[in-house]
Amino acid sequence: MSGAVADGLQPMLEGMRIIEIGHFVAAPFATRLLADLGAEIIKIEPLTGDPVRQWGEMVDGHSLWWSVHGRNKKSIALNLKDPDAKALVLRLVAEADAVVENFRPGQLEKLGLGPEVLREAKSDLVVAHISGYGQDGPGRDRAAFGLIGEAVGGLRYLTNHAPGTTDLPPVRVGVSIGDSIAGLYAAFGIVSALWQRDRKGGDGAARTVDVALSESVLSMMEGMLPEYGMLGKIKQPTGGAIATAAPTNAYPTKDGNWVLIGANSDPLFGKLAALMEAPELLTDPSYVGNRSRVLHAEQLDARIAEWTRRYDIADLLAMLDKADIPNSKAYTAADCAADPQYRARRMVREVEDPAFDRPILHAGVVPHVVESPGEVRWAGPAVGAHTDEVLFELAGVSAEEIARLRSKGAIG
Repeated sequence: MSGAVADGLQPMLEGMRIIEIGHFVAAPFATRLLADLGAEIIKIEPLTGDPVRQWGEMVDGHSLWWSVHGRNKKSIALNLKDPDAKALVLRLVAEADAVVENFRPGQLEKLGLGPEVLREAKSDLVVAHISGYGQDGPGRDRAAFGLIGEAVGGLRYLTNHAPGTTDLPPVRVGVSIGDSIAGLYAAFGIVSALWQRDRKGGDGAARTVDVALSESVLSMMEGMLPEYGMLGKIKQPTGGAIATAAPTNAYPTKDGNWVLIGANSDPLFGKLAALMEAPELLTDPSYVGNRSRVLHAEQLDARIAEWTRRYDIADLLAMLDKADIPNSKAYTAADCAADPQYRARRMVREVEDPAFDRPILHAGVVPHVVESPGEVRWAGPAVGAHTDEVLFELAGVSAEEIARLRSKGAIG
């Protein structure tokens, strides 16, 4: 990596250059995280753009999601079926630290851009692959998206109400969580590989980061595998509750909202019982100690729900806050946007995007590094917005050659 920052006041990853040959969610999410912390991301798109540009709500033909998904990246449009475009990729790779992609295993090789070819241009290149099942093993060639990774990783079975309470299918988390978790691991893997390559005393060697959607989700499953391996226990869905602690759940309110209450330690349960004016809960053998409360969580939750239904959400939150009991309304997008804590820490911020006639709300940068904060430098760009700039400045392609390549359909 070049251009290291000495004073610690600039973004953490300034000087890191990543080539993204990704589409949809997983690889682009990984590079967005790196870009937020200052890495230069060159996103190679087909001439028609990443398909995710057509996802979500649109305003005047522009995706609101793309504004966030593509932020801080330089977009270069290439037709990778054209030999001249492939040659351009190699010229860019020669100036990069890493390449990240999320095609099916073997697809880069079919394009003539497999790792061996890429490393002819840059011998110490870090190559990060994100795929459904990984780059080897009997399942490597199976088709997969994030929801399949969630299913194979055990998550989709658990995102449901307790067995016997509904015949509806297990619900989706609500976002592309399998893709995003894989993207997080890929970003972590890239930074780790570059650290080992470039640190003082590092070996300077190329590395391959192999991230599977299925494995990324499985790694989040807490005690699921050890409990099965040792006890034969298959972890079951619990709806809004936690299987190992009680009371912890979502409870209905008088005005049709849901309040989340976590009162699963003995002191917190004591505070909740006092707030409910139900001191008998503290002496009832069914609720003495966490293990007993877990065994009788259903009836305890029913008792708490009976109490929460008496109050509007605002009154409940005020009462629970005063008692210092962990709580929250189940936030909607509107609640997140208005939250003073999010606003104070710039986790919700307004970003100028030339595609729209007014600023757009973005989520902020995570992690927040106090001394070297990341920033939203620009919103998701138009397809090929940086093609000329990147080819001229990084690959040394002349204006005349750029015009020729564009006229033949090699670039956009």
